[in-house]
Parts: sequence; structure tokens; C-alpha cells
Amino acid sequence: MTILALIIALALEQFRPLSNRNLFTLAFVRLANQLERGLNAGEYRNGMGAWLILVLPLLIVSFVIYMLLCRVNVGFALLWDVAILYLTMGFRQFSHAFSGISKALQADDLDTARALLADWNGQHTSEMSADEVSRMAIEQGLADSYRYVFGTLFWFVVLAWFAGPAGALLYRSASLLAQKWGRSSGAFGRFSLLALEVLDYLPVRLTAASFAIMGNFEDAVYCWRTQAQSWSDYIDGILLSSGAGAIGVRLGDTLHQDHTVKFRPELGVGEAATPDYLASAVGLIWRTAILWIALVLLFSLGSWLGHV
Repeated sequence: MTILALIIALALEQFRPLSNRNLFTLAFVRLANQLERGLNAGEYRNGMGAWLILVLPLLIVSFVIYMLLCRVNVGFALLWDVAILYLTMGFRQFSHAFSGISKALQADDLDTARALLADWNGQHTSEMSADEVSRMAIEQGLADSYRYVFGTLFWFVVLAWFAGPAGALLYRSASLLAQKWGRSSGAFGRFSLLALEVLDYLPVRLTAASFAIMGNFEDAVYCWRTQAQSWSDYIDGILLSSGAGAIGVRLGDTLHQDHTVKFRPELGVGEAATPDYLASAVGLIWRTAILWIALVLLFSLGSWLGHV
């Protein structure tokens, strides 16, 4: 049932993609804001309590509904899996922006590409060249493919055998809270960052390994081992260095922003990023997604045959 739910959710999301500002996400963020205002006393324990208050009830409700539906009809439980995956795993939430930037750059419409990138990552892009826009789009695409697809998919599959779609809900909630609380709430937000770091530990490395398998293996592994730690966020460093090596492109490096030049570590090997490499990045992400679906299928078949 896990692989069937995954395929249906992915297909549904391709035909009717949800915005990252959908009602579920907006309601969750609103509730997170209210909890922060009410419980943030500048201490670590407040942040841990708020995180548990917000996340645990969601997981419990999801699990109880899943078990009740399993008792009524397995088909209803499958629909519940699909619904939660559809809400939490958004391939098109980043690929739509990626495709728009690629088309704009191919048409030499740099202003539109800058505007799309700024709307996507929330950064100032008005001074960037076409190559810099390409570089940042690839970086954002690789990072978002993990946050919106592979991280969510990993925890869905791990917990699906006994908790239904609770794993997908857990990872998406933890990711949103780390994004909301972790960067600007001081001690209050530290637990949200720690929780996401724990959840990320294994799936981010599996994603990087998958990038290597589906791209240039030697370069991906070399860049991962030698460059990931130089990036300010180690999790993103793992993803970007392995992805850059797999594609054969250089990421990181300098950016023209805010009327100055920002210096960043160089990631990857090969040629400088150009608009042509956006298609290579999309191809890598799709091949990796197909690899993961195939592995889930094999695992599901093995589990089914073991019970026959």
C-alpha cells in the first residue's frame, strides 16, 4: 500500500499541484506564530514544549485516523495516506519555479528570471548576472528537492508500516518549524533546529549518495567529502556539493547582492553554472526520484512476498 499511495500522490501532485502557501501550511504557520508569541520566554525548554505541543497532537490524530480507517476498509486508509502525502510532499512546489527560471533564461529574459528567483528564495537578485541566477536556482532546486521530496519520502516509508502517513507529517512539520523558529528565535528555536538535524541525519546522506549514483559518482563523492563542511549549513553543504559533483558544475562562489560582492565557498567541479545546466539539475532530481520509487517498490514486493 505504501508504494501505491506514493505513486498516486505524485501523480495527483503533477496534475493538481499545491502551492507552498496552501491552507494547511498557512494554518500551521499561523498556529506556530501564536505559540511563539505565547510561549517564547527566551529559553530552550519553552521552544521544546511548543514544538511538542504543536507536533505531537498532529501525529497522534493522524495515527488514530489511520488505524480507524484500516479497521473499516484498507482502501480508506490508502486514501488517507495519499491525502497526507499530497499535503506534505510537493515536487511541483519547487519544480514550477525552476522551470519558469529556465524558460526565462533561455529566452534571454533576465529580469523575469531574477523576479522568479527572488519570489522563490526570498533574496535580493536584481544585481545578479544570468550565470549567478542559474547557480542560485540550481542550489535552491537541489535543497528544495530534499526538503519537499526526499526527506518527506524517507520518513513516510520508515514509519508507514505501523503509523501510516505520520512520518511524512512529522518531517514536514519539523521542517516548517525549523524554518520558522530556528533562525530568529534564539534559545527558543534551538530545539526545532536540533529536531530537524536528527531527522535529517540519515535521509540527507542517502539523498547525496543517490545523487552520486545517478550522476558522476566519483566527482560527487569527492566533492561531498572535501567541500561539504566549508558550507555554512552542513546539511545543505552535503546536498549541494554532491549534487554539483554529480552534475559536473561549480556552485557557490561569489554573488552580486545588496550593492556588494558576497564571497561563498566553491562547490563542485567542472564548468561554471550557465542556464544550460538547469536542465541537468532537473534531470538529476528526476532520476533520483525514480530510483527511490523503484527501491520502495522492491522493498514493498519483498515484504509482501515474505508474508505470502
